[in-house]
Amino acid sequence: MEQITSFLSLLGEEVEDADEEAFYLFAQDIPSSNLGFVDSRATTVDLTINNQDYTIHQSPTLLSSTRAGGTTGAVLWKITPLFSEWLSSPTNPLWTQSLLSSASTVVELGCGISGLNALTLAPKVHHYIATDQEYVHRLFRQNIETNHQPSTATRSSKSRKTQQPQQQPKRSKHKQQQQQSTSSPNITFTSLDWELDIAGSLKASVGLEDPDIDDDNEEEKEVDRGFDLLVSCDCIYNDALVAPFVRTCADISRLRPIYTTDSHGAGRRGSRTPTICLIAQQQRSPEVFEAWLQETLRVFRVWRVSDDVLGGSLRSGTGYLVHLLLLR
Repeated sequence: MEQITSFLSLLGEEVEDADEEAFYLFAQDIPSSNLGFVDSRATTVDLTINNQDYTIHQSPTLLSSTRAGGTTGAVLWKITPLFSEWLSSPTNPLWTQSLLSSASTVVELGCGISGLNALTLAPKVHHYIATDQEYVHRLFRQNIETNHQPSTATRSSKSRKTQQPQQQPKRSKHKQQQQQSTSSPNITFTSLDWELDIAGSLKASVGLEDPDIDDDNEEEKEVDRGFDLLVSCDCIYNDALVAPFVRTCADISRLRPIYTTDSHGAGRRGSRTPTICLIAQQQRSPEVFEAWLQETLRVFRVWRVSDDVLGGSLRSGTGYLVHLLLLR
């Protein structure tokens, strides 16, 4: 808990009022980024993040299709490489404050086809679960396989006794096809419907923990169904998505203790850190942003990540925002 308290002190004041926060942010001059695509007509996009080159395959045809359920995840958005670079930088306070390490597990909501957050972060952590609708799976897998770099975190994790559970939950053939590791053994994609699926069983669904553990075991044997970090990049652009998105974030966060300055307040699982949620988004509609923040403040404490922590590419005035959430 002390590391989180120290980290929060770097972020600035806690956000208390959705209307006030929305007015402050959207009263500023915001540069035009059109809809926010990097290049919606290209089938591949080349870029460099933290001195590593990536080629991202995308689908302009799918983006322009009339597929039910949306197609926005079919191409790369401008905020994603900026967020990936910041999040994976060794100078990010999440790393310097030891909130993330090679033992951490991360989940992403709305990963899209690029896999950039997974590609840049997975080499540094124990396991990364990327989630989205099934239509992005093929290109996501292609991008991971094309760009994956071996990591010491992945190699060392093989020696962890908890990496392979003794029993794995039974799944249908369809679900087995949806939940597959790629050429990176610590990146797993699984489809996740924010309205229909049970977000709290993500680890079990991909075989990262044993759901049949005995109730009378000691604390050190207790299954950890939660995550150290939840990330989401540019998934808030529609009023209809707000409630299911916030509910999914809350369901996942409830798998870990809540944040408290009293180190004994978390009870039996006090040694486990709360789930930190980082929500990155492009400034588009003030109404949608305010609706998201109002819904979020009902169940989360919220901080806007300060310019000093974000650096130049995501700082105020760029048209991008990053908020940190901790479950109330």
